[in-house]
Amino acid sequence: MKILIAIFAAATIATSAAAQTNINLGGISADPSAAVEVAADNLSVDQDTGTAVFSGNVVIGQGNLRLSAGTVRVVYAQATGDIAQLIASGGVTFVTDTEAAEATDADYNLTTGKLVLSGNVLLTQGASALSADKMSIDLISGNAQMSGRVRTVFQQDGGN
Repeated sequence: MKILIAIFAAATIATSAAAQTNINLGGISADPSAAVEVAADNLSVDQDTGTAVFSGNVVIGQGNLRLSAGTVRVVYAQATGDIAQLIASGGVTFVTDTEAAEATDADYNLTTGKLVLSGNVLLTQGASALSADKMSIDLISGNAQMSGRVRTVFQQDGGN
């Protein structure tokens, strides 16, 4: 299962001489062939709708990526039985070794490679942070867009 490939990165890279800042919102990658581990308090499967719902302290891990949420609904493709979509709610946190993102909800469509974080989105890397109401990421191209009262804090390296 491909889970959370290139989910997010709020990378702020400051050069001392030019004091320029670059933002890379789609730069994290993971091994899609790595095993996926899911832990939750409860699991409910609905064969008629092709969904499974993990609820209560849900933690999903693959490689160095971790997703935690109150509830994660897994939607399976009818034709193949593969996971097509992960819909997380109830306070969502994505974490890697160096980055973190928080939002109220997240919708990851594995078929299209689109990830949408919504509700009080906060991305952090080191001392730098970006926040908005919504963030949409095309995980295939790496393009991302933040909307709804976007705020940034860039920690410059070498400033006085």
